[in-house]
Amino acid sequence: MTGQTVRISQADARRLWLRAQRLDEDAAFGAGPEAVAAAIGHLGYVQIDTINVIERCHHHILWSRIPKYRTATLAAAQSRDKTTFEYWAHALAYIPTGDYRFFAPAMDAWRVRPHPSYAKVDADAYAALLARIRDDGALSLRDIDEEVLEEKEHPWASRKPSKRLLNYGFWVGDLTISARTGMLKTYELTTRHFGWDASPPAATPDEFAGYLLDRGLRTQGVISLESATYGDARAKADVARLVAERVACNALVPVEIAGLARATHWAEPAALDALSSLDPARRAHILSPFDPLVIQRKRLAALFGYEHRFEAYVPAAKRVLGYFALPVLVGDRIVAAIDTKMDRKAGALMIQKWTWIVPETKALRSKVEAALGRFERFQKTA
Repeated sequence: MTGQTVRISQADARRLWLRAQRLDEDAAFGAGPEAVAAAIGHLGYVQIDTINVIERCHHHILWSRIPKYRTATLAAAQSRDKTTFEYWAHALAYIPTGDYRFFAPAMDAWRVRPHPSYAKVDADAYAALLARIRDDGALSLRDIDEEVLEEKEHPWASRKPSKRLLNYGFWVGDLTISARTGMLKTYELTTRHFGWDASPPAATPDEFAGYLLDRGLRTQGVISLESATYGDARAKADVARLVAERVACNALVPVEIAGLARATHWAEPAALDALSSLDPARRAHILSPFDPLVIQRKRLAALFGYEHRFEAYVPAAKRVLGYFALPVLVGDRIVAAIDTKMDRKAGALMIQKWTWIVPETKALRSKVEAALGRFERFQKTA
C-alpha cells in the first residue's frame, strides 16, 4: 500500500477496532497471571474505578478478555510479579511497568508545579513520612493513627493529613502503590518496590508521542489524532508530526471512513491488508462503561452509532439508562444497555433496567441472556 487515502466502511472500522481490543476472539491472552500481564501490556492501561455495585471496572475489563480471569491474578501482577503499576492515564489506571518511563515526565511536572491541593505540603513532614516507610516498610493510611485529624476540604478527601503526603509521594513518583485491597492502598518506595537503583529516565516528548501513537494503533486499529491522544491533548502537535513522518515513509496510510465527517484517520498497512481475513464478530459481551471500547464516547458514537450515558452521578429522576448501565455488545453492534446490581447476600445478579438500543428479537435476547449468565458467574467466582 502507498500513502494514498484508503476508503473503508464503518463496519470495517469496527472490525479493526474489535480485533485491536481482542473482543472478537475467545481467551486471546490465555489464562492465569501471564494473561493479566499480557492483556494490560496490550491495552496499555486498564482504568480503575471505585463503584462496586458489581465487580469493579478494572476486574470487569480484564474478564471481558480473559474468560477465566480471577481478581487474585491482578493483585499478584501488582504486588508479586510487579508487571503493572498504578498511575494516571486519562484516569487512574493499571499500566504496564515496562511503560513507566512514559509517565515519568508527568511525575516530574507534578514535582515542579504541583496541583494547588499539594502546593502547601510540609517538606519536613513529607521527609519524615518517606523515612518512616524506608525504615519500617510499606504502609497504608490505616497504619497511621497518631495524627490530629483535620477538617475536610472536599467530600472525598481524608481527614488525615498524611493522606495528602502519601498522595503527593504517589504523584511525584517517590511512592508507588504496592498493594490494593478494594480501595485501600499500600504505599512503598518506588525504587525498592521494583528493585531499581533509580527510577527509569523520563521519556522525551518525541518518545512520548511515539508511545501514544503506537498504543493507539495497537488498541484501536484505525486512529484519529484525537483518539490517539485521548487524555493527552498537549501531545497532539508532536503526534501529528510523527504521523506525517510515518505517512511519508508509507508506515501509515491515510484512511477515510464512509459516512463520517472528513476527519483524518490512519492505519498501518498490515492492519488494512488483514481486513479481508477478519471473521465477522459474533461474540456477545457485557461491557464496563469504562471499557476501552466505550470510554471514548465520541468515537463510540461515530463508529457504533451509540451514545453511552454514564448516570451514576445523575439525579435518579433524570436517568435514562440507569445508575450503572452496562453496554451490551453483540457482534459489532451495541444492542442494549442493562443496569445491573449484584445482590451479594443472595448471590444473584439483579437487572435494574434493560434498555434495547436495537429492535429486540428472540435470538438476540437469547444471546444477551447467555452473556448475562456468564457475567453473573463471574460475579460469584471472581
